[in-house]
Amino acid sequence: FYQLCRANPDVKFERNAKGELLIMPPTGGETGNRNFEIGIDFGNWNRQARLGKLFDSSTCFKLPNGANRSPDVAWIAIDRWNSLSLEQQRKFPPIAPDFVLELLSPTDSLKETQAKMQEYLENSVRLGWLIDRDNRSVEIYRIDRSVEKRTEPKQLFGEDVLPEFGLEMQNVW
Repeated sequence: FYQLCRANPDVKFERNAKGELLIMPPTGGETGNRNFEIGIDFGNWNRQARLGKLFDSSTCFKLPNGANRSPDVAWIAIDRWNSLSLEQQRKFPPIAPDFVLELLSPTDSLKETQAKMQEYLENSVRLGWLIDRDNRSVEIYRIDRSVEKRTEPKQLFGEDVLPEFGLEMQNVW
């Protein structure tokens, strides 16, 4: 899978746990802009907190179930990241992030993205946010808890996973 991705750098692939290849279409301008703006907020917090490593949507993680996924935003605690070898860090890291964010774009299926969020939890992601800008709603995914749905929240908090992080949703909507 790694070699396939390297041989086709203009195509963004993911692979589900069954080994099926998924071609991920590029986002449009609006979604790309919102992803970037959200990344700035995470980046500013992460530079101050220095608690982990932050990744954009071009990073592919090899999950424990064998899937290869690229969340729009991902964060891994520094001790977990440092437990990987340099080679593991350079390729598709064989680790589930502690936090993931998926920003639903017009080309995404809500049902498929919800299934992807469940897959993240099943692979030990501790906190996940699925943001649906069109409906101004957020689904919050946590291990061993039901999905929490919020309509038009003003802010999202990183809880114990991303201490003292808050995402102002006015910048997202």
